[in-house]
Amino acid sequence: MRPPSAWTSLVLFFVIQGTCRACTVKKLGSSTGRFANATLVRLSEFLSAGYKKGVRPVKDWRTSTLVAIDLMVYSILNVDEKNQVLTTYVWYRQSWTDEFLVWNPDDFDEVKQVSIPTANVWVPDILINEFVDVGKSPDIPYVYVTHDGLVRNYKPIQVVTACTLNIYNFPFDVQKCSLTFQSWLHTIDDINITLMRSPEELREDKSVFMNQGEWELLHILSNYKIFSVDNDDYYAEMKFHVVIRRRPLFYTVNLLLPSIFLMVMDIVGFYLPPDSGERVSFKITLLLGYSVFLIIVSDTLPATAIGTPLIGDRYPHVQGPCCWILPVSLIFFRLVGAVGVYFVVCMALLVISLTETVLIVRLVHKQDLQPPVPHWLRYLVLERAPALFCIYKKHRLCSRLSSQDSDMDDYKDNNYGTAQCTLHHTCEIGRQHEREAALLGRALPPSRDPSSPVVSNILQEVTAIRNFLEKRDRGNEVAKEWLQVGYVLDVLLFRVYLVAVVAYSITLGTLWSVWQVA
Repeated sequence: MRPPSAWTSLVLFFVIQGTCRACTVKKLGSSTGRFANATLVRLSEFLSAGYKKGVRPVKDWRTSTLVAIDLMVYSILNVDEKNQVLTTYVWYRQSWTDEFLVWNPDDFDEVKQVSIPTANVWVPDILINEFVDVGKSPDIPYVYVTHDGLVRNYKPIQVVTACTLNIYNFPFDVQKCSLTFQSWLHTIDDINITLMRSPEELREDKSVFMNQGEWELLHILSNYKIFSVDNDDYYAEMKFHVVIRRRPLFYTVNLLLPSIFLMVMDIVGFYLPPDSGERVSFKITLLLGYSVFLIIVSDTLPATAIGTPLIGDRYPHVQGPCCWILPVSLIFFRLVGAVGVYFVVCMALLVISLTETVLIVRLVHKQDLQPPVPHWLRYLVLERAPALFCIYKKHRLCSRLSSQDSDMDDYKDNNYGTAQCTLHHTCEIGRQHEREAALLGRALPPSRDPSSPVVSNILQEVTAIRNFLEKRDRGNEVAKEWLQVGYVLDVLLFRVYLVAVVAYSITLGTLWSVWQVA
C-alpha cells in the first residue's frame, strides 16, 4: 500500500483534534448526579482545565499585564507620633485581564461572571512599600472573573505604614502620608499600573470615610512614576498621598484654655500692691500650679523622635567662631516645637513675671538701708520715663510713708516747742528769785548762769533729737525716691510684659488660623 500524502496526514490530524476537543467538552458537560445541571460547576471545570496559575496570563509574552488599582480610606485607626506609624483601614481594589479565563456565555446559560478562589488564579505581586507591620485584615478568599477575562480583586486592608509626622503645628497639624503600590518583582515590561478612576474622582471621594474620629480626611492625591534601581530594569509605581487634619477642639478645651486662664491671672496679679508682699506669694502659687498642670497633661501631648537636620550639610556657608549659633538655634526651636512651644513660652513668661516681682519688692522694702538713688537712675526713671510712657500718680506708693512723715513733723514741732518752753520757763524762774532777794534784802548766793549743767544737758538732748529727726528725714527722702523708682519700674515692666504676652498671643493665633485654614 502507498503511504498517505502530506495533505492526507494534515486532514487526519485536524479530524483527530476536533474529536478530542468534542470529547473534552462532552466530558466537562457530562457531570452526573447532583452536579448534572450545575452551570457554575461546568464553568469552573472549564476554566480550571489546564490552567497554570504560576504563569503570567498572556498569550504573547511581550504583552504587559495592565493592573488598575483604586483606594478608598474607610477610617484612621491610629496615629503614633513617637514611632512615626500611621494605621488606616482602606478598601483596596485591583483588576487585570486574564487571557486564559475567558468563555462564551452562550455555552454556559448566559453566565457572564463567576467567583473563583483566589488561590486558583494568578494574582499580581503588588505590595505597599511603607508596610511596617501586618494588620488584622479580613481574608477574602474569592475574586470575580467576567467572561472576557477581567479579574476583580476587592478587599479591605488594615494598613500599618511608616509616615513622617510633623507635629510642630499641634493641635492644628495637617499630616500627609504616602501609600506606594508597586510590583515587588516584575518590571514594567511585565506588569504596569494605572488608576481605576480619574485623579479628580479619587481626590474628592469621602463616601466611605468614618468622619467621627479625631482625624479628618481632606483628600487623597495620586502620582504615577516609573523608576529604576540599577538603570537597567524599570518599575511602575502608583503613590497615594493621604492628607488628614487633626480636629483641635478637644486639645483647645483641655490644654489651651486652662493655660490661657493661668496667664490672665498672672497679668491680673500685677494689680496687687508690690509693697504688700502678697504678689510674690501669688506669682509663686501660679508657677507651681502651671507646673502641676504640665505634669498632668504631659501624657496628652504628642511626642516625636525625629532627628535634627545635619548642620554641616545644610549650612556649609556658615564659617567662623559663631558658625554654631544659627544651626543650634534652629535645632532648639525644632525640639521646643516638638514638646510644645506654647507651654514652654508660657512657663518662661511666668518665670519672667516672678523675677520682675522679686525685683520690685526688693526696691520697695528696707529703703533706709540703701544708698541714695544715683543721679542717672533718677533722671531716666523719675524724669524721662514717666513723661515718655505716660506714667501718672507715681507717688501712690508713698502714701503710707507720707503719713509717717506728717506724724514725724508734728512730733518734731512738739518737741521743739516743749524744749523752748522749758528753757524759757527756767530763765523766768531765775529772774523772779533775784527780784525777791533784792526786795527782802537777803544775802542770797549769786544766781545761776543760764549755761549751767542742767541747761546744757537739756540743750544736748534737744540737739540729739534734732539730729536724729534730720537723719530720719534724709532716710525718708531716700526711701521715697526708691519707692518712686519701684513704682515707675513696676508700671514700665508690666507694660513690657503685657506687650510681650499680647504679641505672643497674636502671633500664635495668626499661625494657628493659617494652619487651620490651610
